[in-house]
Amino acid sequence: MVDLIPRSVLFGNPERTSPQISPDGSALAWIAPRDGVLNLWVAPAGGEPGVDWAAARPVTEDTDRGIRAFAWARDGRHVLYVQDVGGDENWRLYDVDPESLERRDLTPFEGIHATIIGTSKRRPDEVLVGINADNPQLHDVYRLHLASGELVKEIENPGYAGWLADEDLVVRCAIDPLPDGSFNVLVRDSGADEFRFLLAVPAEDATSTDVVSFSGDGRSLLMISSAGADTGRLTRVDLATGESTVLAEDPDADVSGALLDPDTRDPQIVMVLKDRMTYIVLDPSVEEDLKAVRALHPGDPSISGRDEADTTWLVAFNVDAGSITYFTYDRGTKTGRLLFSARPALAAYELAPMEPFSFSARDGLVIHGYVTFPPGLGRTGLPAVVDVHGGPQVRDTWGYNPEAQWLANRGYLCVQVNYRGSTGYGKAFVAAGDREWGGKMHDDLVDAVGYAVAQGWADPAKVAIYGGSYGGYAALVGAAFTPDVFCCAVDIVGPSNLKTLLETIPPYWAPMIAQLYRRVGNPETDAEFLWSRSPLSRARDIRIPLLIAQGANDPRVKQAESEQIVAALTEAGIDHEYMLFPDEGHGFAKPENRIKFYTAAERFLAKYLGGRYED
Repeated sequence: MVDLIPRSVLFGNPERTSPQISPDGSALAWIAPRDGVLNLWVAPAGGEPGVDWAAARPVTEDTDRGIRAFAWARDGRHVLYVQDVGGDENWRLYDVDPESLERRDLTPFEGIHATIIGTSKRRPDEVLVGINADNPQLHDVYRLHLASGELVKEIENPGYAGWLADEDLVVRCAIDPLPDGSFNVLVRDSGADEFRFLLAVPAEDATSTDVVSFSGDGRSLLMISSAGADTGRLTRVDLATGESTVLAEDPDADVSGALLDPDTRDPQIVMVLKDRMTYIVLDPSVEEDLKAVRALHPGDPSISGRDEADTTWLVAFNVDAGSITYFTYDRGTKTGRLLFSARPALAAYELAPMEPFSFSARDGLVIHGYVTFPPGLGRTGLPAVVDVHGGPQVRDTWGYNPEAQWLANRGYLCVQVNYRGSTGYGKAFVAAGDREWGGKMHDDLVDAVGYAVAQGWADPAKVAIYGGSYGGYAALVGAAFTPDVFCCAVDIVGPSNLKTLLETIPPYWAPMIAQLYRRVGNPETDAEFLWSRSPLSRARDIRIPLLIAQGANDPRVKQAESEQIVAALTEAGIDHEYMLFPDEGHGFAKPENRIKFYTAAERFLAKYLGGRYED
């Protein structure tokens, strides 16, 4: 039997994570704990060691939820970061000067949601920021001057769902959503011109369409689009003619991203995520770089940062049975140097490989996923946990997953399923999940259990369903709709009533509400249908024990979604546990709350599946 991996190693704070190099390459910033709370740290970069770790120091002093997202401003003098309060997702934008340690609230409005629209090396002292201060449903465009902190509204939003600026930091593209779930891409030739129609994106292509970037000369748009195909392809659209040229595509999977030249904005490397990440080189000048990078580490690499001279890259390697590991890569010498591992303590334990699998659902649709077997316990007759991803318009991927490792280490087969409606496999696969919440999407999970049992992997009497957000909803559906398939369920911030879920979405989701209604249902016209797909409607059919966890400040799945099913379970005398976290939102940001939840979940699963438990 392998050693038990402590919950603190799996779910506590990383030692270091998310490094970013300054624009001039002279400094490195990253996130690491300060007195147990994640903060920003900075150290000089360069020289033979790569980073002067002895000179590293924290530049923020958060004592509550920590900092989880940041970026260097293009002036190289400020680091930008966002924070909310208690998980309410009302993100405000802050900055810190690593030299003086001066920190500023750059968006000093109450109850707003701020988002960075654009930065550019051509305008290093400016940041374009979207803020919904005047209308909570719409983000207006503000120009922030970093030297003074002055914030000036530049564009009032007439109803657009998104903005894109060119390399001169002029907003020249807008996404105009339409009532049927489609949208138009609008552009303009300069900041003085009116927006004009460029192209229409039908509703069926909306999920697999993304406006990526303007070209460096501002004459074309780079897009990921499934127009004329099933999968999302990388395309270039001429702004004068509207003509679209396909640059990269794969018949089986969507393009998931592209590395762009920092000056021309031409795509250099295109990523396509299949069972693992695959790479298409479009720019011959980086072909040898990719080969050299891939030789550094067996994991799947992603270029997570680069200096403006494009001489130094930061590379993150993702591997299934180990920590995410970061390297610096020197393009001149074609050599790399280890920066750090996010969780070096994992190296002391035996982790489990994540294996891709696929099967045909009951209607013939091919479903992909991943299984992680418990080390040392064989591959037959195992207690199993179906760990359902949220979204649902996202997907599970290969790589380090703390829950998969936790479950496998405790003695369970972890089954992760990219059920219909998940992204990455083309628009038809996404559309197959339309109005199938609690229907065919759930059938795919049940069929995955049947497949695992038929392979001999899983013990049919000991299968749990577990997940957060949509995954939490799926856990409730499993308990209410198919209690004979699962012996217990764990729901984290999952909706119990689809009608009340859709009626209480965050206000800034409003511009794209038609897409949500297309995928789930319209609460005004489909109330009866939505109720039939709501676990609350069949709470009395639940016969298996439930663990439910909820953040009190969750803006997406309100506390009432958990409270109403807990009340129904209590009234019916159905076995359940309920955990309410007063200082959390849609998930658990604080490590002490994560540990508290996983302690309870581990005890719960051990009770009903018989696995191991860390005292």
